[in-house]
Amino acid sequence: MGKSRAAKSRGWVWRVLAVAIGLVLLYQVWLFAHICWWIKFNPSSSAFMETRLEIMQDKNPDAELRHQWVPYSKISGNLKRALIAAEDARFVDHEGFDWEGIQKAYEKNLKKGKIVAGGSTISQQLAKNLFLSTRRTPWRKLEEAAITVMLETVMDKQRIFEIYLNVIEWGDGVFGAEAAARHYFRVSAAQLSADQAARLAAMVPNPRYYDRHREARGLQRKTEIILGRMYEAEIP
Repeated sequence: MGKSRAAKSRGWVWRVLAVAIGLVLLYQVWLFAHICWWIKFNPSSSAFMETRLEIMQDKNPDAELRHQWVPYSKISGNLKRALIAAEDARFVDHEGFDWEGIQKAYEKNLKKGKIVAGGSTISQQLAKNLFLSTRRTPWRKLEEAAITVMLETVMDKQRIFEIYLNVIEWGDGVFGAEAAARHYFRVSAAQLSADQAARLAAMVPNPRYYDRHREARGLQRKTEIILGRMYEAEIP
């Protein structure tokens, strides 16, 4: 009798495990299907945009995001170069992960004794913004890595960068290059000057803070650094 119960228990464990694995695989297929769809069709939103909208509407039910999709050709080359220089200098060369950048970030954080630098590429940032919640979980980085591989497998660099430029956060409820250009400078994304583009790129790591503190000394210093680097940046 005892052996029979043990066998039944093991059977249930394996069934539950099989169902869990099946659900995980189905979720991966769902993610991959979305990414394949977005090769030709533009995403209307992202997981991060939806999360921010919920938070904003908790305070103000009438709150709306500022977001307008524009094609790659209608975004200033200045902004493209500035973002590559600021966020991912090896973007056109790597396959989703900048291992050298990750190593440098790890060494810098170890030296400082806290997280002061990240090694995330543009592809990893896009994976996170499109699909993942802001909650930090043990499997979040693994999921981010899996989505990054999917993006790099089915999309070319220009398409990855085009989506990134259109969905990243640039202020309180401000998403994408067109909304950011109009919000801060009252011009279109195509008209951004080198200085304006460098300033927007400098804001990316902490956009809501810089939206409220536009004259922050650190922002100006970062802008000048990016200006000095952006003309060496290679864009897709």
